Amino acid sequence: MLTMLLRGPRRSADPTRTYYCLQGSWSLFHSLAFALTLLYQVQVVGLTPLQLVLVGTLLEVTCFLGEIPTGIVADLYSRRLSVLIGLVLIGTGIVLQGALPVFWAVLLAQIVWGIGYTFTSGATEAWITDEIGEGNVQPVFTRAEQLGLAMTFTGTIAAGGVGIVDLRLPIVLAGIGYVVLAGVLVLVMPEGNFHRTPRDEWETFAHMRRSFTDGLAQVHRRPVVRSFFLISLLVGLSSEVFDRLWAARLIEEFTFPSVFGTDSSAVWFALIVLIGTLVSLLVSLVVNRVGTKTVNDLHPNALLAVLVLIQVAGVLGLALLGNLWLALAAIWVRDAARVVAYPIQAAWLNRNVDSRSRATVLSMNSQTDALGQVVGGPPLGALATRTSIPVALIVSAGILAPAAAIYARLRPPSPTRDPSADN
Repeated sequence: MLTMLLRGPRRSADPTRTYYCLQGSWSLFHSLAFALTLLYQVQVVGLTPLQLVLVGTLLEVTCFLGEIPTGIVADLYSRRLSVLIGLVLIGTGIVLQGALPVFWAVLLAQIVWGIGYTFTSGATEAWITDEIGEGNVQPVFTRAEQLGLAMTFTGTIAAGGVGIVDLRLPIVLAGIGYVVLAGVLVLVMPEGNFHRTPRDEWETFAHMRRSFTDGLAQVHRRPVVRSFFLISLLVGLSSEVFDRLWAARLIEEFTFPSVFGTDSSAVWFALIVLIGTLVSLLVSLVVNRVGTKTVNDLHPNALLAVLVLIQVAGVLGLALLGNLWLALAAIWVRDAARVVAYPIQAAWLNRNVDSRSRATVLSMNSQTDALGQVVGGPPLGALATRTSIPVALIVSAGILAPAAAIYARLRPPSPTRDPSADN
């Protein structure tokens, strides 16, 4: 079985179309699985607030510990194999969470699907970059992000409709969908530009050590890569409090008016997610249509610095604004800025990482983000408990703000110097 997976499909599909299929399906199943997960964990599983926090922390710790080993596997053996293993584990973990509504099963599910995620983290982007080339990957990342937003919109609506029947149903269906997606990709996903180490030259631990060392060397000698790691740490430190407490902030501060004949928080939050997804999609389309040259710039430091400042403004807006619609606008603007920034960041980082250790470096970058979330989430959550949610949000905005300065200070490489060292 493993030999067949490593050998690849008998009839390969176009890499770009395969990547679009992968990312679109991923977004559909992800939104179907997680749009109502928090509601499921509270109403069906009956988790306490402390248990809810433990579930999130365990997931982050799992991702943190798994990023480097799984990234090295993608660099040593096969990007394609890493993605396929990841999808199966993700689907298995999600099905487990929905099928067994007990605390221990939810915890175990975080470990299983968290490990699966680390198999795909970095490997997916490294795979498509190898297949179509570094110079062609930026528009593909951007289009995939837009497609993902559209499918997220679809998945959220589907989750609401199916969840009326049973809150467990959309979760289980999404998990099955991930496993089916892996089965489809086994048949069509190509891997023609990745050169695996010959079997007689395998020295697994030595190769893993060299891949890891090479990844660290790239972080050390390339300012852009080094700066991305620092930015990922700041993003991780600041993001967890917003991601976990934005809903609590709205419920605590505002009274929701009647919509569709009801003032139910469930209806309102479904609409908030859907409208936020639509806003992000439209902003991404407009920015990439109007500012194509800026978005595709080989050194987009100014644009990314502005997008960070917009995110900071969104966090501060949620913390300080006393009007429901203005607070919602702050949330949507912050999320839209993150969506626009992601493919630009991904393409810039991929251009500055050698192919032989690309997945490892990307996984290390994701691990830095996860470390920031694990370290920053609990203290800011405790601050919110001892003072207030707005105070914690303001502090998180202050932690994120220096990322804009880091982007702004990066300069294009000098024509007389080695581009690989500075770009």
